[in-house]
Amino acid sequence: MDIVQEIKKFVEEECKKPTNKYGYDAFLYHFVPMVKYAEKLADKLGGDKEVILIASWLHDIGSIIYGRENHHITGAKIAEEKLKKLDYPQEKIELVKKCILNHRGSQQNNRDSIEEQIVAEADILSNFDNISGIFYAAFREGKNQAEAKEEVRQKLENKWKQTHFEESKKLIESKYEAAMLLLK
Repeated sequence: MDIVQEIKKFVEEECKKPTNKYGYDAFLYHFVPMVKYAEKLADKLGGDKEVILIASWLHDIGSIIYGRENHHITGAKIAEEKLKKLDYPQEKIELVKKCILNHRGSQQNNRDSIEEQIVAEADILSNFDNISGIFYAAFREGKNQAEAKEEVRQKLENKWKQTHFEESKKLIESKYEAAMLLLK
């Protein structure tokens, strides 16, 4: 089994555990679409595709195992431990860790490599494939329908503004326009 498939299997197993408060849906509706976007962007923009795919599978593993707070930091530590066990080259581990540490849009970290930029961008794009999940989170936080609708609209608008690559905008433009039409 290649390293990317090994990491995918690890993430899927963690998502299936009862300790994962996000449930298996996180795997199906966030990780899978996010990796799909990362692969498309890597094919168009370049970078080390293997590193991009590994970092994409692992980008939110900290949330799955330890919770959302500082999940970029816990995720980078988990990634390093897992990849060392698989004898992955240290220089590539460091790049995977940087991708995970810098994937969060809210952190506004400097992304020095194309790999970091692609992982962050793919994470943004995946939101447009999981609008029901964003609503679900808003309802779980106690929002009523009007509040949830506004929160989802604002989040998607912010995500649209955070897209960096023209290729990204092309991938989600119709989804963004449809969401804005429905949520206004």
